Amino acid sequence: MTEVNVSIENVILGLDSVSKRFVVRKGWIKNRFNAIHDISFALQKNKPEILAIVGESGSGKSTIAKILLELETPTTGRVIHDGRYQTKKSRRERKNRLLFRSDVQPIFQDPFGTFNPLKPIDGYLRETAASFRVGEPTDEVMDSALHKVGLSLSEIQGRYPGELSGGQLQRISIARALIVQPSVLVADEPHSMVDASLTVSIVNLFKSLKETMGISVVYITHNLATAQYISDNIIVLHRGETVECGPIEDVLTQPRHPYTQDLIASIPKPDPSQKWDDKVVDDQMEETEYTMKGCKYANRCSKVMERCRRQDPDKRTVDRVQVKCFLYD
Repeated sequence: MTEVNVSIENVILGLDSVSKRFVVRKGWIKNRFNAIHDISFALQKNKPEILAIVGESGSGKSTIAKILLELETPTTGRVIHDGRYQTKKSRRERKNRLLFRSDVQPIFQDPFGTFNPLKPIDGYLRETAASFRVGEPTDEVMDSALHKVGLSLSEIQGRYPGELSGGQLQRISIARALIVQPSVLVADEPHSMVDASLTVSIVNLFKSLKETMGISVVYITHNLATAQYISDNIIVLHRGETVECGPIEDVLTQPRHPYTQDLIASIPKPDPSQKWDDKVVDDQMEETEYTMKGCKYANRCSKVMERCRRQDPDKRTVDRVQVKCFLYD
C-alpha cells in the first residue's frame, strides 16, 4: 500500500508526510535542500507485500531507508510502526527501541562491508540472538534461519567473510535478520554487489519470505526488472519526491509520469536496432533539479509546459495510480 489512507492501527510500518532537509556548505554559503519531501506510504499488518522504491541515483532512496531504520531523524513528518507514531521523547518509547529494531530489520547493499573480516561469521548469528533476547543462540536456531536462505550452519561455522562469496554473505545477512523474527525487511540495493545469477536468487528469496513467512519487504533498487518481478506496489522517486506510485503492473506497463517513462526507456535492451535512450545526469544538473521551483523534472521533460516551471503539481489519481503531473488535470 503506497499511501497512508488506512487507519494507523492497521499499519505495521510507514511514513506520514516525511521530509528530510540537509544543509550543504560552499565556503561561507549554506544551501538547504530537501533530500526527500512529503513522502507517505503504509505497509499493512497481516497483509504482507513487497514495496519497491525506485529512482536514479540521488533520488532519495537511501535516505528513506535510513529514516525507516532510525539511522536518520525526519525534519518533518513521522514514522509509523505497529499502529503508532514513533517518537524519542518519552522514556517509554525509548524502552521500545529494542522492539522496533527487532521488528524492522535491515539488509544493506554491501555484504562485504556488513561483516568484520577478522571475525567468524557464525559469531554474528549468536550475537544477534543474544542482543535481541530471542532465546538461547543455539545451533538449532541458527541452522533453522540459515536453511530458510538455502544455507546450513555446517557450511559456514568457523569460516570468515573472506572465505565466502558475496551471494553467500548476503544470504547470511538475511538469515541474521530472520533470527529475530521481523515483520519487515528494509533492503537497500541488496544485489548491487553481486552478479546477475545471484541477484535472481536474492530477489526470489524475498518473494519466498513474503509468501511463506508473511514478511513484508521495502525493496529499494534502481533495477526495474527485479522490481517488476517481485513487487506488489511501487513508488517512483525523483529528487526526493514521489512522482508516481501504485500497483507495480499499472505503473511499469502503463507509466503516466514522463520521468517514469524515461526511466523505463533508459533500460538497455538486448536489441542492436533499438537506441539506448540514456539521459546522463551530472552533479550540476542534480543540484539544479533539487533546488528549482515548480516541477523538478521540467528541464528534462519532453512534455513540459510553461506552468511546470512555475508551479509544483499536486498528485492526481489516474485509475489506481497516483501521479504528480499537470498532464492529468
